[in-house]
Amino acid sequence: MKISVITAFPELMRSYAASSVLGRAVSSGKLEVRIIDVRDFSHGAYRQIDDYCYGAGGMMLMAEPLAEALESASGWGKPYVVYPSPQGTHLHQELVEDLSRKEHLTIVCGHYEGIDERFTQKYVDAEISLGDFVLTGGEMPAMAIIDAVSRLIPGVVGSASSVTEDSFYGGMLDTPHYTRPAEWRGEKVPEVLTGGDAKAIERWRRRRSVERTLERRPDVAARAGIIPWLSGGAYVVEVHYPVLGRDGEKASTAITGMDLHDIARACRAYGIKKYLLVTPIAQQREMAKRIAWHWTAGWGAEYNPDRKEAFSTLKIFASVQKALEWVREREKKEPFKIATTARRVGGAQHWLTLKRRILKDDESPLFFFGTGWGLHGEVMDMADAVMTPITGGRDGWNHLSVRSAVSITLDRFFGWR
Repeated sequence: MKISVITAFPELMRSYAASSVLGRAVSSGKLEVRIIDVRDFSHGAYRQIDDYCYGAGGMMLMAEPLAEALESASGWGKPYVVYPSPQGTHLHQELVEDLSRKEHLTIVCGHYEGIDERFTQKYVDAEISLGDFVLTGGEMPAMAIIDAVSRLIPGVVGSASSVTEDSFYGGMLDTPHYTRPAEWRGEKVPEVLTGGDAKAIERWRRRRSVERTLERRPDVAARAGIIPWLSGGAYVVEVHYPVLGRDGEKASTAITGMDLHDIARACRAYGIKKYLLVTPIAQQREMAKRIAWHWTAGWGAEYNPDRKEAFSTLKIFASVQKALEWVREREKKEPFKIATTARRVGGAQHWLTLKRRILKDDESPLFFFGTGWGLHGEVMDMADAVMTPITGGRDGWNHLSVRSAVSITLDRFFGWR
């Protein structure tokens, strides 16, 4: 990756680029950093690069020296131009990852009141802010951007796990860390970390990351895929009986091959431990088994190995009660049962509330999805919580297929950012 920095303080940036991890990355050729002194493109005897703002205000950088400095960087290919500015979008991990995929990143450091708006409109691709405060110049934000981006370039940080285990990268804040001595001023390192049990240490770190995130930054959990942070598994139950018929009576619905394929694929994609299909009708169960066999053991398994993986999540039951008994036996505890519905139900909870509860209590979530006109009251009564309906658009219309509802729900809870 190539990074250019246009600045009025080149020595400050050169010193930074030659230091620590970044300096080693540059010297080893994993990263190229070029510092461009905007004063080299000034005009006149006084090497002027700034002037007073029109109308009112203080000094700001002129457009022409900046444009000529930017043009000098074109030898590295078309740059993606970033301008650190209080008016920009806040820097966050996803944005850093996007920037790390640019072949040539150019950062333009402003000063005083900033830079001429005409230059911004003509050349700048993104304005980025470190937060809602003002600095005297763009050099410090430029350092932060370079540091965050360079960490994601393979080989810059010695251990790849140091990157993937960082706060935000994996969806949660980082776990607490300790070093020697084991006791300092009466405070001891948690005993689990000195015990040598790798699995116990991993469990401890996972729980501390979750607790710290929920305590300090509960908003972060909204965009975190939570499967890696749970000690148990997650389950999807597609219910074909008892469900509601068109007139609200108890009914049974037919299994469709399209639902089987799409729900199985969604479950595999989002890390669901098992996709449980419930129907009391023997012929329906046999049909589902034949479809699954074709893709897991028959000709389809060799033809499409990905579909084989998806259908390996499927397990078929004659009743909801038998499905629940199987999950209890597997998890050695009661699952946290969530009923989904397209109707307004008293006491229903927002998906974010449920997601945070699952994390906080380290639950094994199980989602009931109804077919037909929705889950019958018998199944709703089994649930520990009801999730508010999936909504969107302007008029509240809500009649999604079960496979669409499953995919949306799984992405909210288990999608990784």
